[in-house]
Amino acid sequence: MHAMTASRQVLACALLAVVPASAVAQDRPGGYPSKPIRVVVGIAAGGGLDAMTRLGAQKLSERWAQTVVVDNRPGGGTVLGMDLVVHAQPDGYTLLGASDTLMLNGVFKRAKYDVRKAFIPIAQLTTQPYMLVVNPSLPARSVSELIAHAKARPGAMSYGSQGLGTTGHIGWERFKLMAGVDIVHVPYKGAAPAVIDTMSGQIQMTFSNTVTSGAHVRSGKLRGLATTGLQRGQVFPDMPTMAEAGVPGFELANSYAYYAPAGTPRSIVRAINAVLTEGMHAPDTVKRLAADGSEPVARATPEEFRAKFAREYAALEKIVQAANIRIQ
Repeated sequence: MHAMTASRQVLACALLAVVPASAVAQDRPGGYPSKPIRVVVGIAAGGGLDAMTRLGAQKLSERWAQTVVVDNRPGGGTVLGMDLVVHAQPDGYTLLGASDTLMLNGVFKRAKYDVRKAFIPIAQLTTQPYMLVVNPSLPARSVSELIAHAKARPGAMSYGSQGLGTTGHIGWERFKLMAGVDIVHVPYKGAAPAVIDTMSGQIQMTFSNTVTSGAHVRSGKLRGLATTGLQRGQVFPDMPTMAEAGVPGFELANSYAYYAPAGTPRSIVRAINAVLTEGMHAPDTVKRLAADGSEPVARATPEEFRAKFAREYAALEKIVQAANIRIQ
């Protein structure tokens, strides 16, 4: 028993030895963390959110030589996991890993509280833009040609999304408003079925990430017209952004982030932000993310992330209202 305790102490000291003493003191406000940290994820194990949350947990564990447990609590479109964190003690030992679905759950009132007040945005981990992909038989080889084709046939073309009220659905409604086109929405239960039906011609287009559609674009089963990030992606560097392709100001990306319940001490929030930001920008991590078409989000303080969260939330509300999107 004593030998095991001693070995753990040696391991902890060895891990902390690689970090300058000043950095350790700064990273561990008031001795935090002095016990295991739980990071709740509102989906089952597997998928992008789970993987990125676990990567962030690994960075925290490595930095602080402390156990960080990822707790998968699927249910209610991630609302169950959100609820657990909202009602947890705001002491830094219960955190939330979430995608942009957190904002959508607030906008569509699936959460029974104001998510802007219930959570403290800590740090964004990664962002993953989409591609606008179309069936190869569609006579449009650019976004501008697609817009012209759609304007000449209002209501005759259709797009697929991952489901009602999802990031893809909101993205298409934003595209329709900005481009001034009328394209019919066909909701699916996930991204893969929408991609399959785009390839078969049941629908004409969808937004999809490079992991799901990259191989199909390379094989010619899908035609990629543009990426939806602010910059060109590393996987398809020759593919223009939506802004370059004729829709200035358009951006669509799925991002993953860490949140804390309201009331969590600012010193703890800043410490977690510093470790996650440093860890996600490590060269080996950046290389790993690039393989999936993801990239770390630009460095930002918790205050900057909170301001960005507020702006994006307000933009979502405007799109939902303008497009009259209703979720049963």
